[in-house]
Amino acid sequence: MIHHSIMDDGLRKELESTARAMVAKGKGILAADESNATIAKRFQTIGVESVEETRRFYRELLFTTPEAEAFISGVILFDETIRQSTSDNVPFTRILEEKGIIPGIKVDKGLTILPGTDNETVTQGLDGLDARLDEYRKLGARFAKWRAVITIGNHKPTPLAIDANAHILARYAAMCQRAGIVPIVEPEVLINGSHDIDRCERTIEATLKALFTALDHHGVLLEGIILKPSMVTSGDTCPDQAGVEAVAAATIRCFKRSVPAAVPGIVFLSGGQSFELATIHLNAMNAMGSFPWELSFSYGRALQETTLKAWAGQTENKSKAQKVFYHRAKCNGAARSGSYTEAMELEG
Repeated sequence: MIHHSIMDDGLRKELESTARAMVAKGKGILAADESNATIAKRFQTIGVESVEETRRFYRELLFTTPEAEAFISGVILFDETIRQSTSDNVPFTRILEEKGIIPGIKVDKGLTILPGTDNETVTQGLDGLDARLDEYRKLGARFAKWRAVITIGNHKPTPLAIDANAHILARYAAMCQRAGIVPIVEPEVLINGSHDIDRCERTIEATLKALFTALDHHGVLLEGIILKPSMVTSGDTCPDQAGVEAVAAATIRCFKRSVPAAVPGIVFLSGGQSFELATIHLNAMNAMGSFPWELSFSYGRALQETTLKAWAGQTENKSKAQKVFYHRAKCNGAARSGSYTEAMELEG
């Protein structure tokens, strides 16, 4: 691995400028990288069969939403989607680029059990990644995403699970940068469980400290990455749910302790929160003042859930669904500056 201190100057500048554009003021990232299995489950909720044509139509609806680029800086695509075109045969990547939206790609290959643990996981997909990154770059991708999963539970996470995931995320990030692609590093600490907010905060802090140590060991240029973490919240079955201000305060405190100021931006995952709560939490953090990093969003379900319902698989609902998607993007764009209000929901 070439250490970033001897990285080509042109490459360094390109990575830095892409990363900054991904967290431009007032904007965030649409995660539209659901695997075919996941999107099939989402389509099932609206009674739509998941075949290539319905997936293509739905994603075209998202990507061609008028004016959405005012609030969306980038889109994470799935392998099938980065190769698809609109109904009039324009590649999706070109449609996005023409709107000033940066195309990205999910490159991990899902989770596998980490031997020596009680069902903790690591993420697969490093094998052959160099060649895939080169191909994705030719297809138009300028950033990538890799998701690691950390579970809170009885004697979990183990130091082994934290370290193994940190090491793999760092290797992925170094490979991306070598290919001229900005890595989104996503260490998701799952919301599932009865743990309280303090336990969540300790776990996320330990996870992030291990991650940044590993990134340093692998010579990753911090100015050319984006962090995609969980918010510090109570577990979803915790009887005592922390309020919005407590979540915002704990999340900021945790990040100040563990995320270097060199990182240009943090894009939160919504991870099991309702779409309203994901927006309200982001807004509360940005209302607390300014930080060394941009605090943004990289939402999938929280941007798409209401859009899917509005579309309901009916071609004639396209513009209605696009209005709903635009509205969700606008609400989250406002949360980027702490200026979201619940009254905005009523405008939709």
